[in-house]
Amino acid sequence: MSDIVIIGGGAAGCMAALTAAEEGAEVVLLERNPKLGRKLYITGKGRCNVTNDCPASEALLNIPRGSRFLTSAMIRFPPERVKGFFEALGVPLKTERGNRVFPRSDRAADIIDALLRALRRSGVAIAQDRAVELRREGGVLNGVAGEHGVYPCRAAVIATGGLSYPLTGSTGDGYRLAQSAGHTLVQPRPSLVPLESEGGLCGRMQGLSLRNVGLTIKNQKKKTVYTGRGELLFTHFGLSGPLILSASAHMCCGGEERYTALIDLKPALDSETLDRRLLRELQENANREFHNILEHLVPRLMVPVLAECSGIPAQQQGNAVTRPQRHRLLELLKCFPIEITGTRPVEEAIITAGGVNLSEVNPKTMASKLARGIYFAGEVLDADAYTGGFNLQIAWCTGRAAGEGAAQYCRGEDYL
Repeated sequence: MSDIVIIGGGAAGCMAALTAAEEGAEVVLLERNPKLGRKLYITGKGRCNVTNDCPASEALLNIPRGSRFLTSAMIRFPPERVKGFFEALGVPLKTERGNRVFPRSDRAADIIDALLRALRRSGVAIAQDRAVELRREGGVLNGVAGEHGVYPCRAAVIATGGLSYPLTGSTGDGYRLAQSAGHTLVQPRPSLVPLESEGGLCGRMQGLSLRNVGLTIKNQKKKTVYTGRGELLFTHFGLSGPLILSASAHMCCGGEERYTALIDLKPALDSETLDRRLLRELQENANREFHNILEHLVPRLMVPVLAECSGIPAQQQGNAVTRPQRHRLLELLKCFPIEITGTRPVEEAIITAGGVNLSEVNPKTMASKLARGIYFAGEVLDADAYTGGFNLQIAWCTGRAAGEGAAQYCRGEDYL
């Protein structure tokens, strides 16, 4: 019998296994794929955005769901300690724009190789198997059944990920295992995911990237659910880009819920200043056609769309543009609306929102409050963050907490 079985060999699972082994536990790590850390290979576009170089308090501000729950784990294993952990494993790191931390080599494989070497040095046994059942007796865990065998143990850490990138093995196994132990789920849904829009408006501007624009997302009750500034991209299906991915973390698309994206094309100018500029452009180009004047204001791909939405004929001369027409153009430049009909499929999401209900998990140890010997770590929990290394930071700190908690439990200490 092992002390602990770790279910899932991703970021959270590897950290939990290493931590538990450091605490003196005998650990078996189950991973359904031939190699560990398959999802890590594709994070940060293959470079692995390990964490964000910021204080724990700032990292928590970048977690729209679950920040209070994560406070204890984040303070005990903040980004600074994560950086030190990997540098101690022989992986030099660097910090780039937005405080994003990457391996100096720009190779995600260096992170995975370092984890694998550390696991072997720590004596963690790695088995290629898929967990299918938690075995319990009298409400107490005593083993994990896999497709190829049974692994007797005193504790198990469920670190199987969510539903995003299912080809990496994230197919919802952890949700089923959690439910079998009596846990409830917050409905899993895609997050950090592009948004879809019907009507073809975005498709007409496909490939257009707008930098340093403002974005406001309003729900069908006209309530603002997100506001930000950054870069977005028009696609054949709708909107993408960093700003859109962050906005999606605040949206519950599906069912009857509908949203409108309002794009401020000139966020550096207030309405009065922009109106004066419009008036100047129209006066200085009085004999030029409207579509030519628009090219001074917006990218060329956007000109025909903006002209159509403003109701000003493209061939109308600048001196013929009326005050109401100018005000309509001003309104569009400061508040260009895109109706959102939904998100792209969860398979295209960077992260899964939703998961194991946090009220049923101890925030210090990651122990189940419902079933003795069961712990959780990583994306399987109902906690997710913005882009920039914050989701991997969640994986590292919850993995650390779960590994410590499970090892303490095996030593007979208070499991909660």
